[in-house]
Amino acid sequence: MKETKLGDFEETILLLVGILDKEAYAFKIAEEFESQTERAVSIGAVHSTLNRLGEKGFLTSEMGASTAERGGRRKRIYTITAAGQRALQESRDFKVSLWNQYPSLAGGNLNFNF
Repeated sequence: MKETKLGDFEETILLLVGILDKEAYAFKIAEEFESQTERAVSIGAVHSTLNRLGEKGFLTSEMGASTAERGGRRKRIYTITAAGQRALQESRDFKVSLWNQYPSLAGGNLNFNF
């Protein structure tokens, strides 16, 4: 049976694919991950996660046009599928449900007194 849940890193990569839209290729996703999280990530980790998300049916990809800036090499552009959008929605709903059950946060009161 194919796994249909998202890990935290998978969820972040899937969200970045959606944010980047037509510019969602591995190197750009890695750059955006580092920019948004202020954490380093290897291009290999991004590639393996993109492949895993594709195997789960959450992403599709196609080769873009070659560009002179890349010496004629083409980029593989990723797109979120309907199943990927559902997985993101379910993940968000689950986390919102947990946050709403957290007693001191229920009702929107953020109060972390340490």
